[in-house]
Amino acid sequence: MARPVVTRMFLVAALTLPAAALSAPAAAAPATTAGVTAPPALGSVIPVPVEVRPLAGRDFSLGPLTVIRTQPGSAAARAVGDQFARALRPATGYPLPVLPAAPRVLPTISLLLGADDVQLGDEGYRLSVDRRSITIRANKAAGLFAGTQTLRQLLPREIESRTVVRRAWSVAGGSIVDHPRFAYRGAMLDVARHFHTPDEIKAYVDEISRFKINYLHLHLSDDQGWRIQIDSWPRLTTVGGGPGTGVDGTGPGYLTKADYRDLVRYAATRHVTIVPEIDMPGHVNAAQVAYPELTCDGVAPPPRTDTAVGYSSLCIGSETTYRFVEDVIRELAALTPGPYLHIGGDEAHATTDADYLTFQQRVLPLVAKYGKTAYGWNEITKSPASANAVAQFWDTATTNPTVVAAAARGTKVVMSPANKAYIDQKYDANTPLGLSWAGYIEVRTAYDWDPATRLTGLPASAVLGVEAPLWSETLRDLDDIEFMAFPRLPAIAELGWSPPSTHDWASFRERLAAYGPRWTARGVDFYPSPQIDWS
Repeated sequence: MARPVVTRMFLVAALTLPAAALSAPAAAAPATTAGVTAPPALGSVIPVPVEVRPLAGRDFSLGPLTVIRTQPGSAAARAVGDQFARALRPATGYPLPVLPAAPRVLPTISLLLGADDVQLGDEGYRLSVDRRSITIRANKAAGLFAGTQTLRQLLPREIESRTVVRRAWSVAGGSIVDHPRFAYRGAMLDVARHFHTPDEIKAYVDEISRFKINYLHLHLSDDQGWRIQIDSWPRLTTVGGGPGTGVDGTGPGYLTKADYRDLVRYAATRHVTIVPEIDMPGHVNAAQVAYPELTCDGVAPPPRTDTAVGYSSLCIGSETTYRFVEDVIRELAALTPGPYLHIGGDEAHATTDADYLTFQQRVLPLVAKYGKTAYGWNEITKSPASANAVAQFWDTATTNPTVVAAAARGTKVVMSPANKAYIDQKYDANTPLGLSWAGYIEVRTAYDWDPATRLTGLPASAVLGVEAPLWSETLRDLDDIEFMAFPRLPAIAELGWSPPSTHDWASFRERLAAYGPRWTARGVDFYPSPQIDWS
């Protein structure tokens, strides 16, 4: 007599879904058929988990009666569950209703908050898989989301298909305990040298969040363009983001405040925090073209569309400069719920050392005035005012006494050494995109270093995390972004998330090879590195 009851309960559960969610998979395209293979191994994911305990013979089978149960009364858990269900429906064709409770007789994936587990922190999770259920437990929604990203990789690669695939969907039995090594795991996208549209930025957010990247740093201004609306200085975007801006004059465009707020919201649903950057006192030619009063002689410089650096500077002795800077910081801070506001500070070769220190002494405290933590490139550590800031180390050297001394005063450091983490650099001499001033960076080069030991004398406790910057001098569209970011970004992501004891090139190479078909299925234009034996 149990079968009719189960059927009725499932039908009631399925009816809680919008009609579009139930019908979309079948309407998308005809089903395809895939051979039945063993599920991915429990530890085969990127980044590799902290602890993996496989259990043979305990595989979970995801089927048409599977339901997703989320923490009762938790909108945050429900949001993660809804997102996870939307990701699985196209390939499986299953309804996968998201419910606050589920009958024990149904195969269930449970997403539960309130683990009260100090070891997990805000982003860690525990995942357990047996024949009847999968359970992810976490302290916070960010941990649940991280657990679902792991679970997506534990399903067969055909789960990435946009059409229904007829196959057995199973997950290997066992358990995972996982939490990040560093609190900050970032990617940077330069939208100043070439503007990238909100849709392109969102697509990048989708991809980086799969690897537990939790910050996206947007480089919003430079000599070649200004890309964020500032109401008190409107010509910054109408001129600095107008036609003819960008490298070679081919990258016009800018984010309105509405665009930026929408990006912040979108990224937050994937537990990615936006970090905005306005570069100063150098890299300001676009701002000075729009507002000549930001120069010392009041004369607008010619627009620049080349790739040279170090020639521009705000007028350090002018009060107009600080009115401009404070207006920009105030408006950008009001738009940004995240904790950090990046004020650049690199390659200020046209600013004297004394003027640079004067500028930082006035500007770094302004960031705190508007409720944010100041963040800048490692040159800001020359200023005593950087003690409460975050410095992004981009140098290629392994020694920097100034950064080490600043860390002793309290400065935290995000590691982005250009010859390891700059994913705008060419893979090799034949790479059609990218630069090579920091050297060629193949996948193994991006993987084989340790953020905690890279800089001599810098204690591991001072390292906040790691970031992979992607500059846009040679990029034009989303395909270019993907080609340069993947497969190197997952290498940086693993350095930021996984414990150093798990660092192993042979293992990473194998896991990356198995991940390639997932990019192919999603249409991600990744670089097929010859260092990897792609599946």
